[in-house]
Amino acid sequence: EESFSISKNATWGIRRRFEQGKVIVNHTKFMGYDKDESGNLVINEKQAKVVRRIFSDYLNGKGTNRIAYELENEGISNWNGKAKWYESSIKKMLNNEKYKGEALLQKTYTVDFLSKKRVENKGEVAQYYVEESHQPIIDKEIWEAVQLEIERRKAYMEKYNIKRLDYTTNENPFMGRVICGCCSGVYGRKIWNSNDERLKRIVWQCNNKYAIKGKRGCGSRHIDDEVLYIAFVSALNAVLESKEHFMSKWNEQINSEDILKRVTAKRFIDIFKDAKPVEQFDTELYFMLVEKITVYEDSRVIVSLLDGSEFECGIE
Repeated sequence: EESFSISKNATWGIRRRFEQGKVIVNHTKFMGYDKDESGNLVINEKQAKVVRRIFSDYLNGKGTNRIAYELENEGISNWNGKAKWYESSIKKMLNNEKYKGEALLQKTYTVDFLSKKRVENKGEVAQYYVEESHQPIIDKEIWEAVQLEIERRKAYMEKYNIKRLDYTTNENPFMGRVICGCCSGVYGRKIWNSNDERLKRIVWQCNNKYAIKGKRGCGSRHIDDEVLYIAFVSALNAVLESKEHFMSKWNEQINSEDILKRVTAKRFIDIFKDAKPVEQFDTELYFMLVEKITVYEDSRVIVSLLDGSEFECGIE
């Protein structure tokens, strides 16, 4: 009974502070912030630099899995000083409104005053949203753009029935991004082996072509791996050949009501303003620019960029 009374009084005090808009955050497990002598959140600039990188990397086409891998591989420390990162942690950071200087209070609540067990608040107790509660690390427009990009990727995966999109790598950048123009299925990477190593081929074919073993399904054709690399380089150079036209288009999109379209247009302007024609595939640029590559039965390959532009090239 004594524990219950203490817990009840503590809970009442905390909720009263929530009602008054006073932000209570455990900063020791909150990447990017410390607390000053008055208990207010203040930016830890060293950690904030990593937070900004995570948001920027996501908008530049990298998945949460790849971001976690790269941070860990580079030995970059987390909030606890250890170079150990998890995909789930990156996802939580990207969704955390506190990085834009706002706070949703009472996301969780205590259900057992003895065990101190906390669960997600799904409406059982009141929540409070505080704007401008502390100094932001991420610009509001960038934060909102990331939320829209999360939804865009989710919708893309649902549309093409893709289970894993964010696991693409430098060695296999096309996973989940090559779409069949015949049935809207996803192309998968195959290795055609041969006794002669020189004849070994990496190809892509629609996963619906032989969805049922031994039975031919989709009538689409396969495509050599190297053609996909060539298609992107061709699309990139096509933009550069008409650079003035695209710069004008992106400058118009900067005034769009669509936040993601605005942020994407600004990114594209920065990427192309000093860009020169290329001869080789650039993995980083590919992730920054491409939404998908569609392969059609009539030997057409369409490269679709994230700004809505499309470029066609034939399969030789």
